[in-house]
Amino acid sequence: MCQMCEEPERAGKRYLTEALNRIREYGWCVQGVLGTETRPPWAYTAGLTAQGLPELVVTGVAPHLAARVLNAVADQTLLSGPPEPGKRWSLPGLPQLEAVPLSVPAAHLHLAVSCYGQEIQAVQVVHADGFGWFPWSPEYNCGQGGQPVLGVRHD
Repeated sequence: MCQMCEEPERAGKRYLTEALNRIREYGWCVQGVLGTETRPPWAYTAGLTAQGLPELVVTGVAPHLAARVLNAVADQTLLSGPPEPGKRWSLPGLPQLEAVPLSVPAAHLHLAVSCYGQEIQAVQVVHADGFGWFPWSPEYNCGQGGQPVLGVRHD
């Protein structure tokens, strides 16, 4: 049996300590959440809150791409402020992006809540598919979905 199963509270505290150390060293960390048969994978930052910024979330992409997107957007956010909801932008090597504020960040960002409390703010970095469609379009991903949007889009 693994330590997480034998002593979940102790393992959880150690994980939180490791995450806080990473946040101190880099300014934030990326927490990935594996997908299931019915839910796609997603990832989010923890640490931007301490810098007066919203945390960032991306859904529907593999962990390595999610980390790449979140790290690039976090870097940009530190330089020029958080992404403006409803405004589209691009970063080198990434699809077109649009920011959507999360309706209930604390329901999704458990590590960030453990670090900063229930009142955290977060923005989802919504990405276009390979044809430039966003998930609110019926054409997105050839009608297959796969990128849940966790807030209400600003037009």
